[in-house]
Amino acid sequence: MDIATVLGLIAGFGLIIGAIIMGGGTEGFASFIDFPSILITVGGSIAALFISYPMGTVLSTINVVKKCFLVKIPDGAAVIRQFKELATIVRKDGMLALEQQVEKMSDDFMKRGLEQVISGANEDQLRSVLETELSAIESRHAVGKQIVDSLGAAAPAFGMIGTLVGLVQMLRSLDDPSQIGGGMAVALLTTLYGAIIANVACIPLASKLENRSKEEIAARELMVTGLVGLSQGLAPRAIEEHLAAYLAPKRRKELQTT
Repeated sequence: MDIATVLGLIAGFGLIIGAIIMGGGTEGFASFIDFPSILITVGGSIAALFISYPMGTVLSTINVVKKCFLVKIPDGAAVIRQFKELATIVRKDGMLALEQQVEKMSDDFMKRGLEQVISGANEDQLRSVLETELSAIESRHAVGKQIVDSLGAAAPAFGMIGTLVGLVQMLRSLDDPSQIGGGMAVALLTTLYGAIIANVACIPLASKLENRSKEEIAARELMVTGLVGLSQGLAPRAIEEHLAAYLAPKRRKELQTT
């Protein structure tokens, strides 16, 4: 689990809630809860997503957001060491010996790549298959980020709509002071809810998804290069040196010491 994402969300919402409570106690906090405002902001934003995207795509957003918390990107140095071991096996026992390693692989991308190598695919075929899969992964990531971005854009917009609704209700009730408070609550709280949803959750999560996508694509490109090296029968040391170019200089030094 990505602790930074969890801590960031807890800190963001916690600081806002804490400031509200310090300003008016728990009774004051209750005044910041308004269900019509929630209905307009949250419900309206979700409705906008269903208008913009197919239902299945919107419902898959939960799985997309999970990547901010649960997905672990393969470590580059660990991947290089793994390819060095695989190259050693090929050098000693031949390409077919990799069949036993395929069963141990937990990464589906790596597993499919090794199956292609074992089946005798040449470099062009291997790159074509794997790069097609990379493009599909990148496309799925882009759609997921776009949905979260859309939610972040819709929430403040519906907050403003709620503000206008609340102001209209308030102005129509000026002759009845008991109705003014409700209109003002909707007017102000919808804007607040929209700003919180966008700036505490959606925009940061969209940025995290973009960074995660770049990290995962980089890790997959490293795997593609390693798999091509295996198919070419490169020596373990040659594969290690070739793949080390993907690492930052500091990580390369760490790799040399292992």
